[in-house]
Amino acid sequence: MSDDPRPQEPDSGASSPSTEPPAASEVFGAALGEAARRAGLDPAENASTGRVVWKAMGGWRGVLESVLPGLVFIVVYTITIDPATGDGDLWLSLGLSVGIAAIFTIARLIARQPITAAVGGLVAAGVAAAFAAFTGEASNNFIPGFITNALYGTAFLVSALIGWSLIGLAVGFLMGEGTAWRADKRKRRVFFWLAIAWASLFAARLLVQLPLYFADDVTALGTLKLVMGIPLFAPMVAVTWLAVRALYPPTAK
Repeated sequence: MSDDPRPQEPDSGASSPSTEPPAASEVFGAALGEAARRAGLDPAENASTGRVVWKAMGGWRGVLESVLPGLVFIVVYTITIDPATGDGDLWLSLGLSVGIAAIFTIARLIARQPITAAVGGLVAAGVAAAFAAFTGEASNNFIPGFITNALYGTAFLVSALIGWSLIGLAVGFLMGEGTAWRADKRKRRVFFWLAIAWASLFAARLLVQLPLYFADDVTALGTLKLVMGIPLFAPMVAVTWLAVRALYPPTAK
């Protein structure tokens, strides 16, 4: 041991781990990228556009879990409308809608399959039902959807305007370049417009559906919610996938 009382300098040949915390953009990008990967949206994989879109929707089961509860609600409510009052059977509609979402979740538990999508659908159906049940207004079943679209649309729009596109953050993590894409004008431009496109999708839902909500037209509102759901989501996923693949062509093996 050295007799020198001064602190010893670390060996220059040894590598010391960095204690500097990762930047918030890296952490957020990693979270977004991991979510995209779990959804099957990994540009590093050499998959066809159709396969990617189908996987993002969760296949037939994912489509049914997303659509069926809402479809049952609007169909049952519509066919039980009392001509005298103009109202349908709210409790029956809500009960069947939430019940179907619960069945999907139980089926996945029994089959020991991933239950994220089913649980998400069950929670969404339950929250929406609570809004309608506590107020006694069937149209309030759609309020959580309005809130979700407003939040997602705002997030995509703001991210594009400040130059930190959510699409870019996710793709940067998936492609292993972090936030380096921001130094590439072409990538920044593409990610900007992709974020704007997604923000426009969420804004369009609100612009079309909110007037029907205020008009208390439950049947038209429920129908348009279904029409503007997966039928618009799937093409948007396809466009996003093709644009990203154009920026990051698959390398030859």
